[in-house]
Amino acid sequence: MEEPRQKSEKRDSGLSVVRNAANTPDYGKLPPQAVDLEEAVLGALMLDKEALTDVIDILKKNSFYKDDHQLIYEAILDLFQRSEPIDILTVTQELKKRGELEIVGGPFYIAQLTNRVASSANVEFHARIIAQKHIQRELIKISSETIKQAYDETVDVFDLLDTAEAKLFEVAEGNIRRSYEDMNKLLHKAIKQLEIISKSDGTSGVPTGFANLDRVTGGFQKSDMIVLAARPGMGKTAFVLSMARNAAVDYKKGVAIFSLEMSSLQLVNRLIASETEIAGEKLKKGNLEAYEWEQLNARIGKLTNAPIYINDTPGLSVFELRAQCRRLKAEKNIQMVIIDYLQLMSGSSESKGNREQEISTISRAVKGIAKELDIPVIALSQLSRAVETRGGDKRPQLSDLRESGAIEQDADMVMFIYRPEYYGITADESGNSTQGLGELIIAKHRNGSTEDVKIRFQNHLAKFVNWENDNFEFNQSPSIDIDDAYAGQVLRSSKFDDIDENLSEEPPF
Repeated sequence: MEEPRQKSEKRDSGLSVVRNAANTPDYGKLPPQAVDLEEAVLGALMLDKEALTDVIDILKKNSFYKDDHQLIYEAILDLFQRSEPIDILTVTQELKKRGELEIVGGPFYIAQLTNRVASSANVEFHARIIAQKHIQRELIKISSETIKQAYDETVDVFDLLDTAEAKLFEVAEGNIRRSYEDMNKLLHKAIKQLEIISKSDGTSGVPTGFANLDRVTGGFQKSDMIVLAARPGMGKTAFVLSMARNAAVDYKKGVAIFSLEMSSLQLVNRLIASETEIAGEKLKKGNLEAYEWEQLNARIGKLTNAPIYINDTPGLSVFELRAQCRRLKAEKNIQMVIIDYLQLMSGSSESKGNREQEISTISRAVKGIAKELDIPVIALSQLSRAVETRGGDKRPQLSDLRESGAIEQDADMVMFIYRPEYYGITADESGNSTQGLGELIIAKHRNGSTEDVKIRFQNHLAKFVNWENDNFEFNQSPSIDIDDAYAGQVLRSSKFDDIDENLSEEPPF
């Protein structure tokens, strides 16, 4: 009769040992841990009052495997926060006051911890090992929960994916910290960056293609969160599409566009209309003249290989956004991200029901993405109706940002688009015509000056161009023979946005 493949045997220790087919003992798997190092670290913290400053950024309460050690470390942290001395007696007294002294093993166990280590010389190294074991345990826990739910047919797979990604990000966010850098290294980086800038045209960031704006900003800078806000119909999408086209086509910078309002095909049609100077209405209906087909074919080539990547997922969450940006940065080396627009995103499940808190969470996450990937992130935002109800000057203010003051606080730059024509203002205070006048109001600029930048709005095409670029009659139909000068003149054009229904010319698509 064949013997069973596995059998259990009892040892003197009482541990049940399972033998596998190869007749070798299998003791099972224990979670990753370093209990001896935990004891050594806690002992070092009570021996040297300076040791805590070496590990406080590395270890949290949950970093410890044993519950007893978690309670002891929490007591040490409370003493530190109250600026009280940390030693065997004070820690013992703190635990006694909490009613936890006997739970952790009594005064004898606290005293024994200091015998585990001779000094605090290696406390930081030991703490990092403890932190690594904690990360391993968290990854095992998340993976186990994900596997369990993946077998459950009632669980939505996309919700599961979002939850798993969110938990993994929490582990990374909570445990991976950048170390400090000394002035020698930082100065070296700064000088090197200055040398690079000096060899360029003075634009240190991602160029927008709008000369006056680049003069003020030096291009959009790495790790900056830029908020572009306006009332519906001012041209937010038109302006960022222009920037995306200029950065991608003229400067070969990869740009990711997350459009929560319009489909990717609609955005592409706007880019085509902008590049070819063919009215959006004609493109929508497809009734192009022969010369317009030639015009389309002649100019569309530059967009074909442009490094522009569009995601039109509706209701995109901050976790999905972060994951997509990371992948695009790794695979396509994107240099700029555009979000259209902030209020249409969804935050974490914890902030559901409180819109202001949700927007605050989204805003902080967007700033975090900009810092993590070291690229500028342009987030479009709506303005409140306070602008419309305000008498007299209707130029936007920072207080008009909709739903949360966190947007203003988190942003490195806040810009508003303002067009006097939108409010029926046909002349300025000096009597000059405001036809086609658009203003970029830089209301907040953490790393530069706040100025108003003039841009020109082409009413019949609903697009923005440089203010000085106004010597061409766009109302005239271009000839079939497209010369290079004319083609170059319109390269930096943009296209359509939230179009004001009161526009006098026929509306685009």
